[in-house]
Amino acid sequence: MTALLLAAVAGCDDGDGPAGDAKASAPPGGSPSASAGRAPAAVPPSSPPREAKKAPSSSGPSDSPEPPKPSAPPAGEGGGDGPLHGKVVVIDPGHNIHNQQHTAEIDRSVDIGTGRKECDTTGTSTNSGYAEATFSLDVAHRIRSILQAQGATVTLTHDGDRPFGPCVDERAAIGNKAHADAALSVHADGAAPGQRGVHVILPAKVKGGRADTAPIADPSKELGERVLGKFVQATGSIPSNYVGHNTGLDVRSDLGGLNLSTVPKVFIECGNMRDPQDAAQLTDDGWRQKAAQGIADGIRDFVLSR
Repeated sequence: MTALLLAAVAGCDDGDGPAGDAKASAPPGGSPSASAGRAPAAVPPSSPPREAKKAPSSSGPSDSPEPPKPSAPPAGEGGGDGPLHGKVVVIDPGHNIHNQQHTAEIDRSVDIGTGRKECDTTGTSTNSGYAEATFSLDVAHRIRSILQAQGATVTLTHDGDRPFGPCVDERAAIGNKAHADAALSVHADGAAPGQRGVHVILPAKVKGGRADTAPIADPSKELGERVLGKFVQATGSIPSNYVGHNTGLDVRSDLGGLNLSTVPKVFIECGNMRDPQDAAQLTDDGWRQKAAQGIADGIRDFVLSR
């Protein structure tokens, strides 16, 4: 499997801080910013986590009201004839375009097993205002269509139909409840210009509170490697030049969406929205279709290998 990834990376032409629960900060004046498969022979130590940048709130997590009872997650769709018949995939579109109108609710802290973190964050955007939440939902829809056409049952953690969130703990719970064969969270990063490329975030082995990733850490690595390799092949993207020591893989222990998962799960940061070259790709409809195809191909290869 390592050979697959290395071959994919080597065959690419030169063409997010961490996703989900945390996001790399945007440059001053930018939109608020929120925050990968058997691994290569040795996955380098993870990069230091960057702090989330959230929209301002008049009340902190401890003062925030409890959110309304979340609506039921969208029902799984697909499951027809095809090579993925009987396989269940959960796709988690990062953030929610409505989060910025619900800063108090998303600022409240939730248990991530090894500590507490904010419910969700607003995500980042390109300098022209194309939001990460819009990007992630668009790519999630494309992945769903590709996998459904191959017979998979696909559930989204949300479909832009909620006032905010879901919170990171609920995002993990949706995949767990579905007994997903694979789960993946779609993001784009908000790092400094010049920091480019794709990276996939893998769960570290953590145990504490409700978190115990020992059963899923190894299969998640395999999922991450397959997704990264197919993504690079499909899009021509480079593995991140600022996260993962040029492997395109990063291991983290501070993301509730991974810590609380009981099914193989990874995050993918498809590029850096704050870099002009990456932003040009992320905002291109044809490139987003290639990105979705690469992600779907990686998921397909993983679930069929189990």
